[in-house]
Amino acid sequence: MPSSRGPLPPHLLPLTASFDPSGRLSVGGVDLCELAVEHGTPLFVYDELHLRKRCREAVAAFGEGASYASKAFLCKAMASLVAEEGMGIDVATGGELHVALAGGADPGRIVLHGNNKSTDELSTALEAGVGRIVVDSHDELDRLEDLVAGGARVPQVLLRVTPGVEAHTHVYVQTGQDDSKFGFTLSTGAAATAADRATASRAVDLVGVHAHIGSNVFALSSFALAVEALAGFVGPLGLPELSLGGGLGVAYVEGEETPSITEWGGVLRRACAAAGITARLAVEPGRSIVAGAAVTLYTVGTVKEVAGVRTFLAVDGGMSDNPRPVLYGSGYETFLPRAADAARPFAAHVVGKHCESGDLIVRDAALPADVAVGDVLATPVTGAYGHSMASNYNKVPRPAVVFVADGEARLVVRRETLDDLLRLDL
Repeated sequence: MPSSRGPLPPHLLPLTASFDPSGRLSVGGVDLCELAVEHGTPLFVYDELHLRKRCREAVAAFGEGASYASKAFLCKAMASLVAEEGMGIDVATGGELHVALAGGADPGRIVLHGNNKSTDELSTALEAGVGRIVVDSHDELDRLEDLVAGGARVPQVLLRVTPGVEAHTHVYVQTGQDDSKFGFTLSTGAAATAADRATASRAVDLVGVHAHIGSNVFALSSFALAVEALAGFVGPLGLPELSLGGGLGVAYVEGEETPSITEWGGVLRRACAAAGITARLAVEPGRSIVAGAAVTLYTVGTVKEVAGVRTFLAVDGGMSDNPRPVLYGSGYETFLPRAADAARPFAAHVVGKHCESGDLIVRDAALPADVAVGDVLATPVTGAYGHSMASNYNKVPRPAVVFVADGEARLVVRRETLDDLLRLDL
């Protein structure tokens, strides 16, 4: 059950959120209920100023070492915004690379990730002039050597190293422990072997080491431990760059607090200084840039009370636009934009419309007592891993995305149509 039935905590709303005298919520100077009418629901609404301020904070903390982790949320408009604010961008697939380039990202500021990059993906990256490739395996080194032997340019690369640090986060998003599909393991000597090979190879220019310990990490001490674990490996190599990835957590529900990007930067720099690491520090924040910038709007379609059990409140989206509760048991808050500052004494499971009993968006959600069919319902802090992980399960079209700023809303991703569901069929 929710720990409180009070109004939604304001720190979970985007930076430009404001209430009119009746409690109706606007973001970026745009009324959310009116947006739902104009664009339909489900709808992702992003506060553009929030996005820009988080990008600026990252650049202030890390300079040119700040790259946006596009897997959190990517469309052409987001790639363009990131570039305008001076951040690089990291991509993990050929598809993300294609969108980033279409959005105007500078190829030289793109970092290519992935634990199983294909020859085609690597070839495309080399042709595009991608600035850094994070090498994840010997098979990948084989592919790069074959491509360079065939006339491709020699890329600058970082080796991805698993430092043996288990971050305090969900097991599905831990990536720095020895038992990981990512990178070369430090403790087994695999990282040293890979470094020797890359140093000797004429097909790559080894410029740094990359490590990423996990996602949605709240404890900054986990990042400091990763620096300590890497110090003995990084120091002797004398390489100019060290990327510590991303993973900084965000607050999703009442009672959660998270460090800022600025605080994260301070901890990383102090840890590197204490370990004697002088390499240029790079990071790849994603969730901490976009998560809090967005809310998702739904329309309530059914209120079903099961006597003596609970109330189910069904909306017109679900696991197809936010699979995180199903995948990770992630928690969210709920509120009504028409009364966003109202107390929330009513408890219900907010569920989606999919043919799964597990299609749960918010467990024991707190809502105003007068919530009814037809209401616009919102979940905050949905800017990361909602749109980017959305699916067409049950052949549900994926939602639209709007950016709001200065009293204007601009559609940056249109809603899919039923005909879109047939585009690939032959």
